[in-house]
Amino acid sequence: MNRKNFLMAAAGLGLFGVTSSCKEDNAAIEWIWDKKADPSQTAKPRYIWIDAAANFPDYANSKENIKRDLGKLADAGITDVVVDVRPSMGDVLFNSSQVQQVKKLDVWSSGSYGFVERTATWDYLQAFIDEGHALGLKIHAAINTFVAGNNYAYGLGQQGMLFREGTKKEWATTLNLPGGLVNVMDITTAQDPNNSYGTKFINPANDEVQQYMLNIIGDLAKYNIDGLILDRCRYNDFVCDFSTVTKQKFEQYIGETVTNFPNDIIVPGTPSYPLPATMPKHFKKWMEFRVKTIHDFMVKARERVKLVNDKIQFGVYVGGWYSTYYDVGVNWASPKYNTAQFYPAWASPAYKDFGYADHMDFILIGAYAPVDRIYGSGEWTVEGFCKNAKTLMQGDTKVSGGPDVGNGDGWGNGGMDAAVTKTVDAAINAGDGYFIFDMVHVKRYNYFAALKTGIDNYLNSIKK
Repeated sequence: MNRKNFLMAAAGLGLFGVTSSCKEDNAAIEWIWDKKADPSQTAKPRYIWIDAAANFPDYANSKENIKRDLGKLADAGITDVVVDVRPSMGDVLFNSSQVQQVKKLDVWSSGSYGFVERTATWDYLQAFIDEGHALGLKIHAAINTFVAGNNYAYGLGQQGMLFREGTKKEWATTLNLPGGLVNVMDITTAQDPNNSYGTKFINPANDEVQQYMLNIIGDLAKYNIDGLILDRCRYNDFVCDFSTVTKQKFEQYIGETVTNFPNDIIVPGTPSYPLPATMPKHFKKWMEFRVKTIHDFMVKARERVKLVNDKIQFGVYVGGWYSTYYDVGVNWASPKYNTAQFYPAWASPAYKDFGYADHMDFILIGAYAPVDRIYGSGEWTVEGFCKNAKTLMQGDTKVSGGPDVGNGDGWGNGGMDAAVTKTVDAAINAGDGYFIFDMVHVKRYNYFAALKTGIDNYLNSIKK
């Protein structure tokens, strides 16, 4: 989940009708009474994310640990659990005909990275489904989408399809760096001293890449999950993707040849923000093209999920910082939201047409603000992120946001129980639910009671 590299630092409803019969009128009255008596049945959902790598030591080989911790979450008032089953190295923790199973994942522990191996042969995702459903929890499966390999820090080596299958190199994204265009698989330490491109993205504009991911999504939709969530369904950053395939697709889109490529789009070395006062001639069309690419894939992904099982809710995770999210080629707003009116520096008039909120059953946003910025009305406050997201949705879908309680200013050392409780209030009342990242932090700092207090406060508030 690029949660703006936070993970690297630490490692959604129905309508009812009432007819004129007396019997059905009485049923409606009972329904209203029941709602007041038991608000938990009609209250907003409360989601928690379970990152694959960070939680691998506890869950990779132990159904008992899964059962234990899901019980704690249910007791705390969590209703929905998001299980990451395709970590950023691109292999999977469910049955798929398209890609290998995860055998090991890198984990930050005791001040260093190392691998945790999976020796169990039982189905990882199905274990969460079985145990979660037994507790009345909804289980959503999340995948990192346009990624297929990791080059690990600290000399741990490489993993993933891109490293195993050299013939797939052209699927990897091409970067527009100051020194020229480079396939991410060819990037050197000198070009990337901080391993910022260690997670290897694949090109969303490549038809073969899209089909590969749609096949994986189709396999995942065969499970009896409640929701399927796409994470990292985007470009890596502002300098991606400048491959030959993408150039050709862009030229088809605008109906002309880009003779000075990439300079007529983005001059090599241009930072994502702040933007220069004058951008190249095709810059805004390029921003528009990128969000169209992701929008169109989202439409296909939703269709694939619903074709397999139309009861599965289709959703996405995105960062809440919409004002700069153009740098990863995503417009997660409603197409009714006129982006160009508010962000004319980078959004064309047609940018809004490729907002994909109307194709989502629900959206989760990272409202990852510092610990001292829980309440507020703007970006970079938990409440403000959620309020802004509601505006961006324009009523098209449900959106739930919340904090990263293990990373970012003030969160890194634990002891923030009161703040965790406040985030529930701030986020759930500003949006359509609550979302907390990540299970590993809740466990490490024992925030179960803090969550329960916040959730109980909310449930009590809607009894009236």
